[in-house]
Amino acid sequence: MYIPKAFAETNSEKLFAFIEANSFGILFSQHNGQPFATHLPFLVERSTESPGWLWGHLARANPHWHDLAGEVLIVFPGPHAYISPAWYEEENVVPTWNYLAVHVYGQLSLVQEDERLLKIVGDSVKFYEAARPAPWALDASANYIHKMLKGIVGFKIEITRLEGKWKLNQNHSTARQERVVNALKQLPDQNSQEIAALMEDNLKRR
Repeated sequence: MYIPKAFAETNSEKLFAFIEANSFGILFSQHNGQPFATHLPFLVERSTESPGWLWGHLARANPHWHDLAGEVLIVFPGPHAYISPAWYEEENVVPTWNYLAVHVYGQLSLVQEDERLLKIVGDSVKFYEAARPAPWALDASANYIHKMLKGIVGFKIEITRLEGKWKLNQNHSTARQERVVNALKQLPDQNSQEIAALMEDNLKRR
């Protein structure tokens, strides 16, 4: 990913927190010699001895898994917003787009054993149900669950590299950034509100 120095985020704790908060990512690799992508939820496993791992599963009917081995790229998009040059209230300016994204590179290996697949599914359910007032619980002993396992393929990705890009107008003056924040706050969509809050937080730490 192209990351100008002003936009680089290298704090691993911050990057992992971002992945967990935006865990529906896009898995990219090759299939039949062509680029192929699958949109999936991912689970993060951190480690004190290595960058960590990503776990997940995809439908066995998805042909992507037949070529899934070796190095892969996973993209985790975050909030994003169009930035109008009118907000700068200056001349000789152009539009841009502010956004956050994390790219993860790693070595993928498939998981097809029932016991390990069940753990991936069970851990996924616990993670995504945790915020609900009455979480749904997976009955690991149910026959239908074991039948469903036949329809999926799991994977484990050993993370080799993390890239983070926080593009929030850091390369502009404080006055310009403040005008953009004020303009974004007037917009009704969640993306604009999130980008405004992130920019405001950056300004407080300058």
